[in-house]
Amino acid sequence: MSATLRKTALDIFSEAMNACSVGNAFALKIGMPDRNTLELSGQGRVDLSQVKRIVIVAMGKGAATMLDAFLKQKEMIEGREVAGILVAPKPLDNRPETISYYAGGHPLPNDQSAAAARAVLELLARESNGPSADETFCFFLISGGASAMVELPLDAAIALEDTVQFHRALVHSGASIAEINCVRKHFSAVKGGRLSLAAGALRTLTVVVSDVPEAQLDALASGPTLPDSSTVEECRAVLERYGLLGQFTEPVRRYFESGAMKESPKPGEIEARVYSLLSSEDIARAARQSAERRGFQTFVDNTCDDWDFGAAADYLLERLDALRKQHGRVCLISAGEVTVRVPAEKKAGVGGRNLHFALYSALQIEALEDVAVLSAGSDGVDGNSPAAGAVVDGTMLAGRHEEATKVLGDFNSFELLHEAGATIVTGPTGNNLRDLRIFLAGE
Repeated sequence: MSATLRKTALDIFSEAMNACSVGNAFALKIGMPDRNTLELSGQGRVDLSQVKRIVIVAMGKGAATMLDAFLKQKEMIEGREVAGILVAPKPLDNRPETISYYAGGHPLPNDQSAAAARAVLELLARESNGPSADETFCFFLISGGASAMVELPLDAAIALEDTVQFHRALVHSGASIAEINCVRKHFSAVKGGRLSLAAGALRTLTVVVSDVPEAQLDALASGPTLPDSSTVEECRAVLERYGLLGQFTEPVRRYFESGAMKESPKPGEIEARVYSLLSSEDIARAARQSAERRGFQTFVDNTCDDWDFGAAADYLLERLDALRKQHGRVCLISAGEVTVRVPAEKKAGVGGRNLHFALYSALQIEALEDVAVLSAGSDGVDGNSPAAGAVVDGTMLAGRHEEATKVLGDFNSFELLHEAGATIVTGPTGNNLRDLRIFLAGE
């Protein structure tokens, strides 16, 4: 039964991903009843009647697929000048020559991340101060991953290698994504609403594919176009809570300790219209529908979003056990992210939070033949591994308990899970709707 449950969990994940494709969402939710009107499902219309020039800033793991879907809105594009910038893991084959491409780094920024940030700021300054500003409309197409892929410190004295170490320390700190992005917003020249400032009086619309909780859209990609709800005081609290200052290089530490931090733009200081195209709620809903079609009593529980991986796994496994006792054949779905804290002195191996979560879960359900657990990232990339995540059961660690425990402690879960045939390898999906965890129990 274990192998069957694992395959079923994988099928549910695949169906949910297909149902939440960026292209499908654009076609269903964004329309052009005529060339001068952009219709946003559930959020009214955008008047393009005076627009002769369209500027596009697309950035993040899903930026290429978002740009591709956007460019298929032929009525909006034809007869108008189009310019812009794409920052994504891979270029887009049919990208117009007037849209520049940068391969920004992830999970850590690279030289292209800095070049992309400079290019975006220069583009917005040029367009907002140009003679055609009144006839220009700027579309920001933003998805998760852009925090690293587009990055430039507010302090020009901070070098790229210092910025990389800054991001590495944050990623390994165990802080929640909201806490991490609070710090990033007060470090970066392109986050926390600063791209809206750079856009000046240009009319703008931000379309997002979200990998953050629905109520925290200003945390997505560290909120480059949205008013920032976090403060300098909260940033300092996060730095202290996780002991981060001692993990930064001297230039970064000096910046945070100097009192040079300024408040990012707050609600009321900038106005930004945002449209949520897809979110983790969509992928959880699609997974639930897939499981129900297979006859499972299905439940969604996102309570443990941003919890420590072990606490989250223990909670969800206990919930699964309680549900199966009451309902028999059940599926428990949880969307969002868990945190994994890698000690500063520890050199992590190959893995990511989903692989780590899956391996820990496999240890907790050892010897159970009627339980399967899947944990995978909708972006197709888990940490520094080539996998999206893994699907495990209670039998696959037979005779390897001690080895698995050591691997877990070394934050090096990929190889063991891959050898066990548990890894899910999709490659980058061009989407990013947070992580999805699927727990199945047979009768």
